[in-house]
Amino acid sequence: MATKPLTQTTGRRKSAVSRVRLRPGSGNVTVNGRAFNEYFPTAIHRNNATEALRITSTLQTYDLDVDIVGGGSAGQSGAMRLAVARSLVELDPAHRPALKRAGLLARDARKKESKKYGLKKARKAPQYTKR
Repeated sequence: MATKPLTQTTGRRKSAVSRVRLRPGSGNVTVNGRAFNEYFPTAIHRNNATEALRITSTLQTYDLDVDIVGGGSAGQSGAMRLAVARSLVELDPAHRPALKRAGLLARDARKKESKKYGLKKARKAPQYTKR
């Protein structure tokens, strides 16, 4: 059985919700039961998700067990990034200034704008015909 997690935090971005559990370990990351590199095949999303660990130099210190629900890959990596940053601050409040300076503790509230009636999308209008 796995060791009891040190912290468990939640992060959200767009419509994705991420729950991260930090355990002492060697930097092993599993997302929804799959390997980190398999779940996030693009380097941009992997770097985004683990940015907080790199800033605090704790990449090889903790094992992460992540559950992500909803959204696409960009939203999911952003949600994971926020949850990891919150976990690190919960474990060691000394990390807070560096993470706050990097903007990792702020929830990105931007979401998809809802579609309006009479329009094709949120702002795209049907083509205007004069005759």
